[in-house]
Amino acid sequence: MRNVLFLCTANSARSILAEAILNARGQGRFMAYSAGSKPRGVPNPVALQLLAAKGHDVSAMRSKSWDEFTAPGAPKIHAVITVCDNAKGETCPIFPGHPLQAHWGIPDPASVDAAGNHVDGDMAGFETAYRRLTERVDAMLALDEEALSDREWRDALIAIGREAEGAT
Repeated sequence: MRNVLFLCTANSARSILAEAILNARGQGRFMAYSAGSKPRGVPNPVALQLLAAKGHDVSAMRSKSWDEFTAPGAPKIHAVITVCDNAKGETCPIFPGHPLQAHWGIPDPASVDAAGNHVDGDMAGFETAYRRLTERVDAMLALDEEALSDREWRDALIAIGREAEGAT
């Protein structure tokens, strides 16, 4: 089983969605986690509403710092995937085991006010983010990661993000 960490600055919407999608679709092959560099503290309520409507269990979903995954006893992370352009540009901490890194940019479905505070976005934006993340997760699940070297798997994950960017 491979552990995948989805990163987004606030860890309130896109990374939470990605975590739920991969955990549901990749059972037995992958365990997904999410975190942020500046976590909001709580998941976006519209994200949780959408996930619940799609049958995901949201009871354990929480917004957390990426520092949890560098601490002793943290799960070994095999891949770190940033899902927002801000997180892509940040200097990530050193995760134990030096997991591979890829970027799957997804537009932010949540609005930000003039002060930079996150406010709830509309359901349509969250639906779009959910659909795009599902497509990327499905592309990842179509790979035979066990037959790929770490470099080939990394390159394939990067390509998923690039191909999706060209299609959107």
